[in-house]
Amino acid sequence: MRPNSRFAHVQPIDIDKVAAAAGDDPDVLRMENLDTDVPPPPEAVEATRRSLAEGTGNSWLPFTGLPELNTAVAAELRARTGHDYDPLRQITITSGGTSAVMPVLLSTTEPGDPVMLTDPTYAGLLQRVRLSGARPSLVPLHVDGGYWRLDRAALAEVRRAAVLLLMSPSMPSGVVFEREDWAAVAEVCERTGAYLVYDAAMERLVFDGHPRINPCQVDGLAERTIIIGSVSKEYRMIGWRIGWIAGPADIMSRIMVATVYNTTVASGFHQLGAAAALRGPSGVAEAAAEYQARHAAVATQLAGLPLVRAAGGWSCLVDAEALGLTATALSARLLERGRVAATPMTAWGETVAPRYVRLVFSREPVERLADLRARFDAALA
Repeated sequence: MRPNSRFAHVQPIDIDKVAAAAGDDPDVLRMENLDTDVPPPPEAVEATRRSLAEGTGNSWLPFTGLPELNTAVAAELRARTGHDYDPLRQITITSGGTSAVMPVLLSTTEPGDPVMLTDPTYAGLLQRVRLSGARPSLVPLHVDGGYWRLDRAALAEVRRAAVLLLMSPSMPSGVVFEREDWAAVAEVCERTGAYLVYDAAMERLVFDGHPRINPCQVDGLAERTIIIGSVSKEYRMIGWRIGWIAGPADIMSRIMVATVYNTTVASGFHQLGAAAALRGPSGVAEAAAEYQARHAAVATQLAGLPLVRAAGGWSCLVDAEALGLTATALSARLLERGRVAATPMTAWGETVAPRYVRLVFSREPVERLADLRARFDAALA
Protein backbone atom coordinates (compact mmCIF):
# COMPACT_ATOMS: atom_id res chain seq x y z
CA MET A 1 0.00 0.00 0.00
CA ARG A 2 1.33 3.43 -0.94
CA PRO A 3 2.01 5.79 1.97
CA ASN A 4 -0.29 8.75 2.50
CA SER A 5 0.89 11.62 4.69
CA ARG A 6 -2.65 12.53 5.74
CA PHE A 7 -2.81 9.34 7.79
CA ALA A 8 0.63 9.61 9.38
CA HIS A 9 -0.68 10.82 12.73
CA VAL A 10 -4.36 9.87 12.57
CA GLN A 11 -5.37 7.65 15.50
CA PRO A 12 -8.37 5.35 16.00
CA ILE A 13 -11.14 6.90 18.08
CA ASP A 14 -11.40 3.72 20.24
CA ILE A 15 -15.09 4.14 21.17
CA ASP A 16 -16.04 1.33 18.81
CA LYS A 17 -13.41 -0.99 20.28
CA VAL A 18 -14.64 -0.45 23.82
CA ALA A 19 -18.26 -0.90 22.71
CA ALA A 20 -17.44 -4.17 20.93
CA ALA A 21 -15.61 -5.46 24.00
CA ALA A 22 -18.60 -4.59 26.19
CA GLY A 23 -20.94 -6.58 23.96
CA ASP A 24 -24.59 -6.85 25.00
CA ASP A 25 -24.10 -7.57 28.69
CA PRO A 26 -26.92 -5.67 30.48
CA ASP A 27 -24.81 -5.44 33.64
CA VAL A 28 -22.22 -3.23 31.95
CA LEU A 29 -22.56 0.50 32.55
CA ARG A 30 -22.39 1.98 29.04
CA MET A 31 -20.28 5.08 29.58
CA GLU A 32 -18.13 4.83 26.45
CA ASN A 33 -20.29 6.50 23.84
CA LEU A 34 -22.38 9.62 23.34
CA ASP A 35 -25.69 7.82 23.07
CA THR A 36 -28.66 8.85 25.18
CA ASP A 37 -31.82 7.30 26.57
CA VAL A 38 -33.50 10.71 26.89
CA PRO A 39 -36.09 10.69 24.09
CA PRO A 40 -36.18 13.16 21.20
CA PRO A 41 -39.00 15.69 20.79
CA PRO A 42 -42.25 13.82 19.94
CA GLU A 43 -43.02 16.39 17.23
CA ALA A 44 -39.76 15.48 15.48
CA VAL A 45 -40.61 11.79 15.52
CA GLU A 46 -44.10 12.42 14.15
CA ALA A 47 -42.88 14.78 11.42
CA THR A 48 -40.30 12.21 10.31
CA ARG A 49 -42.91 9.43 10.20
CA ARG A 50 -45.28 11.62 8.25
CA SER A 51 -42.57 12.52 5.75
CA LEU A 52 -41.73 8.85 5.24
CA ALA A 53 -45.39 7.97 4.71
CA GLU A 54 -46.00 10.83 2.30
CA GLY A 55 -42.63 10.67 0.52
CA THR A 56 -42.14 14.41 0.97
CA GLY A 57 -38.42 14.16 1.65
CA ASN A 58 -37.50 11.62 -1.03
CA SER A 59 -35.41 13.84 -3.32
CA TRP A 60 -31.85 14.87 -4.11
CA LEU A 61 -32.85 18.52 -4.09
CA PRO A 62 -32.25 21.13 -2.86
CA PHE A 63 -28.60 20.18 -2.34
CA THR A 64 -28.00 22.71 0.42
CA GLY A 65 -31.13 22.00 2.46
CA LEU A 66 -34.91 22.08 2.40
CA PRO A 67 -36.08 25.71 2.73
CA GLU A 68 -38.26 24.70 5.69
CA LEU A 69 -35.22 23.57 7.66
CA ASN A 70 -32.92 26.38 6.51
CA THR A 71 -35.54 28.88 7.69
CA ALA A 72 -35.91 27.10 11.04
CA VAL A 73 -32.12 27.11 11.52
CA ALA A 74 -32.00 30.84 10.72
CA ALA A 75 -34.65 31.51 13.38
CA GLU A 76 -32.76 29.37 15.89
CA LEU A 77 -29.51 31.23 15.18
CA ARG A 78 -31.21 34.60 15.51
CA ALA A 79 -32.36 33.62 18.99
CA ARG A 80 -28.91 32.35 19.99
CA THR A 81 -26.67 34.98 18.41
CA GLY A 82 -28.79 38.09 17.89
CA HIS A 83 -27.73 38.10 14.22
CA ASP A 84 -29.74 37.44 11.07
CA TYR A 85 -28.61 34.72 8.64
CA ASP A 86 -29.92 34.47 5.10
CA PRO A 87 -31.42 30.94 4.98
CA LEU A 88 -30.31 30.31 1.40
CA ARG A 89 -26.97 32.17 1.21
CA GLN A 90 -25.57 31.70 4.71
CA ILE A 91 -26.84 28.28 5.83
CA THR A 92 -26.27 24.82 4.41
CA ILE A 93 -27.60 21.54 5.80
CA THR A 94 -25.23 18.63 6.40
CA SER A 95 -25.44 14.94 7.28
CA GLY A 96 -24.85 15.53 10.97
CA GLY A 97 -22.69 18.11 12.67
CA THR A 98 -19.42 16.21 12.56
CA SER A 99 -19.59 15.69 8.79
CA ALA A 100 -19.75 19.47 8.48
CA VAL A 101 -16.20 19.78 9.79
CA MET A 102 -14.35 18.54 6.70
CA PRO A 103 -16.06 20.87 4.18
CA VAL A 104 -15.36 23.80 6.51
CA LEU A 105 -11.68 22.86 6.89
CA LEU A 106 -11.25 22.33 3.15
CA SER A 107 -12.78 25.78 2.57
CA THR A 108 -10.76 27.69 5.15
CA THR A 109 -7.29 26.09 5.19
CA GLU A 110 -4.43 25.26 2.87
CA PRO A 111 -2.29 22.12 3.38
CA GLY A 112 -0.02 22.63 6.36
CA ASP A 113 -1.98 25.53 7.82
CA PRO A 114 -2.19 25.48 11.63
CA VAL A 115 -5.61 24.88 13.16
CA MET A 116 -5.88 25.64 16.87
CA LEU A 117 -7.84 23.27 19.11
CA THR A 118 -7.84 22.57 22.82
CA ASP A 119 -6.22 19.57 24.48
CA PRO A 120 -8.38 17.60 25.26
CA THR A 121 -10.78 17.99 22.34
CA TYR A 122 -13.21 15.79 20.45
CA ALA A 123 -11.23 13.26 18.38
CA GLY A 124 -13.67 13.79 15.52
CA LEU A 125 -12.40 17.35 15.25
CA LEU A 126 -8.72 16.67 15.85
CA GLN A 127 -8.38 13.77 13.43
CA ARG A 128 -10.33 15.56 10.70
CA VAL A 129 -7.85 18.42 10.87
CA ARG A 130 -5.10 15.92 10.10
CA LEU A 131 -7.09 14.25 7.33
CA SER A 132 -7.78 17.63 5.71
CA GLY A 133 -4.04 18.23 5.36
CA ALA A 134 -4.00 21.04 7.91
CA ARG A 135 -1.88 20.84 11.07
CA PRO A 136 -3.29 20.71 14.62
CA SER A 137 -1.91 23.26 17.05
CA LEU A 138 -3.13 22.45 20.54
CA VAL A 139 -3.66 24.84 23.45
CA PRO A 140 -4.03 22.98 26.74
CA LEU A 141 -6.91 23.04 29.14
CA HIS A 142 -5.90 22.99 32.78
CA VAL A 143 -7.73 22.06 35.96
CA ASP A 144 -8.60 24.88 38.35
CA GLY A 145 -10.99 24.44 41.27
CA GLY A 146 -11.96 20.98 40.10
CA TYR A 147 -13.08 22.18 36.64
CA TRP A 148 -11.38 22.57 33.29
CA ARG A 149 -10.32 26.05 32.23
CA LEU A 150 -8.88 27.42 29.00
CA ASP A 151 -5.19 28.29 29.36
CA ARG A 152 -5.43 31.91 28.22
CA ALA A 153 -1.69 32.49 28.64
CA ALA A 154 -0.95 29.66 26.21
CA LEU A 155 -3.65 30.97 23.86
CA ALA A 156 -2.00 34.40 23.86
CA GLU A 157 1.18 32.77 22.55
CA VAL A 158 -0.54 31.61 19.33
CA ARG A 159 1.19 33.49 16.53
CA ARG A 160 -0.22 31.81 13.43
CA ALA A 161 -3.55 30.11 12.77
CA ALA A 162 -5.93 29.72 9.87
CA VAL A 163 -8.76 28.46 12.06
CA LEU A 164 -9.60 28.18 15.75
CA LEU A 165 -11.81 25.08 16.05
CA LEU A 166 -13.61 25.14 19.40
CA MET A 167 -16.61 23.75 21.30
CA SER A 168 -18.41 25.01 24.42
CA PRO A 169 -19.39 22.88 26.24
CA SER A 170 -16.65 20.76 24.75
CA MET A 171 -16.27 17.04 24.39
CA PRO A 172 -14.83 15.19 26.18
CA SER A 173 -14.02 17.59 29.02
CA GLY A 174 -17.27 19.49 29.55
CA VAL A 175 -15.36 22.79 29.68
CA VAL A 176 -17.53 25.88 29.20
CA PHE A 177 -15.88 29.08 27.95
CA GLU A 178 -16.45 32.29 29.85
CA ARG A 179 -16.82 35.70 28.17
CA GLU A 180 -13.16 36.44 28.93
CA ASP A 181 -12.19 33.23 27.10
CA TRP A 182 -14.10 34.26 24.01
CA ALA A 183 -12.56 37.75 24.20
CA ALA A 184 -9.12 36.11 24.18
CA VAL A 185 -10.20 34.02 21.18
CA ALA A 186 -11.34 37.21 19.41
CA GLU A 187 -7.93 38.77 19.99
CA VAL A 188 -6.17 35.77 18.39
CA CYS A 189 -8.56 35.80 15.42
CA GLU A 190 -7.96 39.50 14.88
CA ARG A 191 -4.18 39.19 15.17
CA THR A 192 -3.83 36.12 12.93
CA GLY A 193 -6.72 36.68 10.51
CA ALA A 194 -8.15 33.30 11.51
CA TYR A 195 -11.74 32.11 11.33
CA LEU A 196 -13.42 30.81 14.47
CA VAL A 197 -15.15 27.53 13.66
CA TYR A 198 -17.54 27.03 16.55
CA ASP A 199 -19.08 23.61 17.17
CA ALA A 200 -22.30 24.58 18.96
CA ALA A 201 -23.67 21.04 19.28
CA MET A 202 -23.94 21.24 23.09
CA GLU A 203 -24.32 24.97 23.60
CA ARG A 204 -27.44 24.78 25.79
CA LEU A 205 -26.38 21.71 27.81
CA VAL A 206 -24.83 23.89 30.52
CA PHE A 207 -25.11 23.18 34.22
CA ASP A 208 -26.15 25.64 36.94
CA GLY A 209 -23.74 28.42 37.79
CA HIS A 210 -21.82 28.34 34.51
CA PRO A 211 -22.24 30.85 31.67
CA ARG A 212 -23.80 30.15 28.29
CA ILE A 213 -22.26 32.60 25.85
CA ASN A 214 -22.47 32.32 22.10
CA PRO A 215 -19.22 33.72 20.64
CA CYS A 216 -21.15 35.78 18.08
CA GLN A 217 -22.28 37.91 21.03
CA VAL A 218 -18.64 38.92 21.69
CA ASP A 219 -17.17 41.95 19.95
CA GLY A 220 -15.12 41.08 16.89
CA LEU A 221 -16.24 37.47 16.48
CA ALA A 222 -19.56 37.47 14.59
CA GLU A 223 -17.97 38.41 11.26
CA ARG A 224 -15.25 35.74 11.71
CA THR A 225 -17.38 32.88 13.08
CA ILE A 226 -18.53 29.80 11.19
CA ILE A 227 -21.10 27.91 13.27
CA ILE A 228 -21.56 24.14 13.10
CA GLY A 229 -24.78 22.94 14.71
CA SER A 230 -26.90 19.82 14.80
CA VAL A 231 -29.94 18.17 16.40
CA SER A 232 -27.92 15.20 17.67
CA LYS A 233 -27.16 16.23 21.24
CA GLU A 234 -29.39 19.03 22.43
CA TYR A 235 -32.41 17.48 20.70
CA ARG A 236 -31.37 13.84 21.35
CA MET A 237 -31.72 13.02 17.62
CA ILE A 238 -28.44 11.21 17.01
CA GLY A 239 -29.78 8.83 14.38
CA TRP A 240 -31.30 11.59 12.27
CA ARG A 241 -27.81 12.72 11.20
CA ILE A 242 -28.83 16.31 10.51
CA GLY A 243 -26.56 19.29 11.06
CA TRP A 244 -25.84 22.68 9.54
CA ILE A 245 -23.16 25.23 8.82
CA ALA A 246 -23.76 28.98 9.04
CA GLY A 247 -21.41 31.87 8.53
CA PRO A 248 -20.43 34.92 6.48
CA ALA A 249 -21.86 34.78 2.95
CA ASP A 250 -18.51 34.96 1.16
CA ILE A 251 -16.98 31.89 2.81
CA MET A 252 -20.33 30.06 2.84
CA SER A 253 -20.41 30.10 -0.97
CA ARG A 254 -17.23 28.01 -0.92
CA ILE A 255 -18.38 25.81 1.97
CA MET A 256 -21.62 25.01 0.14
CA VAL A 257 -19.67 23.68 -2.85
CA ALA A 258 -17.49 21.54 -0.58
CA THR A 259 -20.55 20.23 1.27
CA VAL A 260 -22.39 19.26 -1.91
CA TYR A 261 -19.38 17.39 -3.25
CA ASN A 262 -18.84 15.74 0.11
CA THR A 263 -22.32 14.25 0.70
CA THR A 264 -24.55 15.75 -2.05
CA VAL A 265 -27.58 16.11 0.26
CA ALA A 266 -28.73 15.24 3.77
CA SER A 267 -31.74 12.97 4.26
CA GLY A 268 -34.89 14.85 3.33
CA PHE A 269 -37.09 12.82 5.67
CA HIS A 270 -34.85 13.65 8.59
CA GLN A 271 -34.56 17.30 7.60
CA LEU A 272 -38.30 17.66 8.05
CA GLY A 273 -38.07 15.99 11.44
CA ALA A 274 -35.25 18.35 12.41
CA ALA A 275 -37.32 21.36 11.32
CA ALA A 276 -40.12 20.22 13.63
CA ALA A 277 -37.64 19.88 16.50
CA LEU A 278 -36.31 23.40 15.98
CA ARG A 279 -39.81 24.85 15.97
CA GLY A 280 -40.29 23.27 19.42
CA PRO A 281 -41.10 22.46 22.10
CA SER A 282 -37.58 21.07 22.21
CA GLY A 283 -37.23 19.59 25.70
CA VAL A 284 -33.64 20.90 25.82
CA ALA A 285 -33.97 22.46 29.28
CA GLU A 286 -35.41 19.25 30.71
CA ALA A 287 -32.68 17.17 29.07
CA ALA A 288 -29.98 19.48 30.45
CA ALA A 289 -31.43 19.13 33.95
CA GLU A 290 -31.41 15.34 33.63
CA TYR A 291 -27.79 15.29 32.45
CA GLN A 292 -26.83 17.60 35.31
CA ALA A 293 -28.41 15.18 37.80
CA ARG A 294 -26.49 12.28 36.28
CA HIS A 295 -23.24 14.23 36.36
CA ALA A 296 -23.86 15.04 40.02
CA ALA A 297 -24.38 11.33 40.71
CA VAL A 298 -21.07 10.48 39.04
CA ALA A 299 -19.26 13.19 41.02
CA THR A 300 -20.78 12.01 44.28
CA GLN A 301 -19.92 8.39 43.61
CA LEU A 302 -16.33 9.17 42.69
CA ALA A 303 -15.64 11.70 45.45
CA GLY A 304 -12.00 11.51 46.43
CA LEU A 305 -10.90 10.11 43.09
CA PRO A 306 -9.19 12.32 40.45
CA LEU A 307 -12.38 13.23 38.58
CA VAL A 308 -12.52 16.58 36.80
CA ARG A 309 -16.07 17.90 36.91
CA ALA A 310 -17.90 19.04 33.78
CA ALA A 311 -19.58 22.44 33.51
CA GLY A 312 -21.86 21.09 30.81
CA GLY A 313 -22.28 18.48 28.09
CA TRP A 314 -22.56 14.70 28.38
CA SER A 315 -19.23 13.51 29.81
CA CYS A 316 -16.43 14.06 32.31
CA LEU A 317 -12.87 12.78 32.69
CA VAL A 318 -10.96 10.70 35.24
CA ASP A 319 -7.18 11.06 35.52
CA ALA A 320 -5.84 7.52 35.08
CA GLU A 321 -2.21 8.46 35.66
CA ALA A 322 -3.11 9.98 39.03
CA LEU A 323 -4.38 6.49 39.89
CA GLY A 324 -1.06 4.95 38.82
CA LEU A 325 -2.36 3.57 35.52
CA THR A 326 -2.35 4.47 31.86
CA ALA A 327 -5.68 5.45 30.38
CA THR A 328 -5.70 2.28 28.29
CA ALA A 329 -5.04 0.14 31.36
CA LEU A 330 -7.73 1.85 33.43
CA SER A 331 -10.25 1.46 30.61
CA ALA A 332 -9.47 -2.26 30.38
CA ARG A 333 -9.71 -2.78 34.15
CA LEU A 334 -12.96 -0.85 34.41
CA LEU A 335 -14.55 -3.17 31.84
CA GLU A 336 -13.02 -6.44 33.01
CA ARG A 337 -13.32 -5.95 36.76
CA GLY A 338 -15.91 -3.22 37.22
CA ARG A 339 -18.20 -3.84 34.22
CA VAL A 340 -17.93 -0.19 33.16
CA ALA A 341 -17.35 0.60 29.48
CA ALA A 342 -15.25 3.79 29.28
CA THR A 343 -13.02 5.10 26.49
CA PRO A 344 -9.34 6.07 26.93
CA MET A 345 -8.60 9.52 25.52
CA THR A 346 -5.44 8.52 23.67
CA ALA A 347 -6.70 9.99 20.36
CA TRP A 348 -8.31 13.09 21.88
CA GLY A 349 -5.24 15.29 22.36
CA GLU A 350 -1.46 15.17 22.62
CA THR A 351 -0.12 15.90 26.11
CA VAL A 352 -3.17 16.37 28.33
CA ALA A 353 -5.90 14.06 27.01
CA PRO A 354 -3.99 10.75 26.80
CA ARG A 355 -3.81 10.39 30.58
CA TYR A 356 -7.61 10.50 30.98
CA VAL A 357 -10.56 8.12 30.62
CA ARG A 358 -13.95 9.53 29.66
CA LEU A 359 -17.18 8.75 31.52
CA VAL A 360 -20.32 9.46 29.48
CA PHE A 361 -23.42 9.90 31.65
CA SER A 362 -26.01 10.58 28.93
CA ARG A 363 -27.17 6.99 28.58
CA GLU A 364 -27.19 5.78 32.18
CA PRO A 365 -29.92 7.06 34.57
CA VAL A 366 -29.11 8.07 38.13
CA GLU A 367 -30.30 4.75 39.61
CA ARG A 368 -27.93 2.80 37.38
CA LEU A 369 -25.03 4.97 38.57
CA ALA A 370 -25.65 4.16 42.24
CA ASP A 371 -22.90 1.52 42.40
CA LEU A 372 -20.33 3.32 40.23
CA ARG A 373 -17.92 3.70 43.15
CA ALA A 374 -18.08 -0.01 43.92
CA ARG A 375 -17.32 -0.75 40.29
CA PHE A 376 -14.33 1.60 40.35
CA ASP A 377 -13.09 0.06 43.58
CA ALA A 378 -13.25 -3.37 41.95
CA ALA A 379 -11.33 -2.08 38.94
CA LEU A 380 -8.63 -0.53 41.12
CA ALA A 381 -8.24 -3.45 43.52
